[in-house]
Amino acid sequence: MTVSHKQRVLSGMRPTGKLHLGHYHGVLKNWLHLQQDYACYFSIVDLHALTTHYESTGSIATHVFDVLVEWLAVGIDPQQAHIFIQSQVPEIAELHLILSMLTPLGWLERMPTYKEQREKLTDRDLSTYGFLGYPLLQAADILAVKAHWVPVGEDQVVHIELAREVARRFNHLYGKDASFNTSIEQALAKLEPKQAERYTKMRKRYLEKGEPEILTKAQTLLEYQTQLTEKQRDDLAAFLEGKGRMILPEPQALLTQTAKLPGLDGQKMSKSYGNTIMLREEPASVAQKIRTMPTDPARVKRTDPGEPEKCPVWSLHKVYSKPEVKDWVVAGCRSAGIGCLDCKQPVIESINQELQPIRERAQVFEKDERLLTQIVNRGCEATRELASQTMAEVRDAIGISSANPFVKSTR
Repeated sequence: MTVSHKQRVLSGMRPTGKLHLGHYHGVLKNWLHLQQDYACYFSIVDLHALTTHYESTGSIATHVFDVLVEWLAVGIDPQQAHIFIQSQVPEIAELHLILSMLTPLGWLERMPTYKEQREKLTDRDLSTYGFLGYPLLQAADILAVKAHWVPVGEDQVVHIELAREVARRFNHLYGKDASFNTSIEQALAKLEPKQAERYTKMRKRYLEKGEPEILTKAQTLLEYQTQLTEKQRDDLAAFLEGKGRMILPEPQALLTQTAKLPGLDGQKMSKSYGNTIMLREEPASVAQKIRTMPTDPARVKRTDPGEPEKCPVWSLHKVYSKPEVKDWVVAGCRSAGIGCLDCKQPVIESINQELQPIRERAQVFEKDERLLTQIVNRGCEATRELASQTMAEVRDAIGISSANPFVKSTR
């Protein structure tokens, strides 16, 4: 792998079927940018699929295959990012179990998505811990790899805040022990004398005056101390704020600005609404779906003028059309100078142009299962190595590590 030492980003997607343009514009295009600037861990979260589809698991393996193929087809690069399958990193499930022991029930019950989804998905029984604990499993995904950033929309920030609260609670309960001061002394000794003195002065000033800009400067100072291990940087960062050992760093939400692509009926694009265009949709099918899209109800006849803002097709023009085409659409629609089929044709051409290389690359990847296996194995191995380090610290902190003399005596 050529992924360098950069700040880590964790994001995932549930394998519930083949992907559509909503996934591409809402998530994947953002990932393509992130993988260039961060050490990205992209997870196919098959355990999460069980939270709502635990009664019908027969297709999960097929869906995992489809998601992997389509990620690679759109340009997710295994040389820049780690691609892994959640269930193949058992440390995540173990961390989820441990975190469930200390997470107050009320924290999960207050999550807005819990009530919303229970009201929406009335066709299945969601009165399970797995569904209630979905945000905690998500927190375990993030904390297992000690992700610095998690790309989310505004509606998902509450999930990242839960992960932060859980990490904070864990650190408060288990982060202060006799070895912490020793760790701080060892870390400071590895700094150059001037840098150690600067760090000490900034810590004193921050603790006395609480100036946030001093905290930011001190944190930046630590980022550039490459002679420190990651654990030592984490310990010094915690010590900086007067805390104990930072076993689980608190992640930050990375708010994403993405194009909101509506479905064929103007609602959110979703398979459950039957209004999608799939990433591997055939050109003729794309054309047929666009041609049969509803338009402005006022345009009953070809000669009736319309209003683009009242037409679902206009929303696709906003994403796919150049300024001159959009100007042509607005003028032609309002004057009845163009018909609805005329208006739709540029969208058909643009979508098919975007999807053509994705279709071609997908055909190559889906025929090479050996390559897919190698990619996933490398990603899982890299993720497990990182998650294993996290779990070693977690087990040690709570007193169930292999350092326990009784564990040693049984080997």
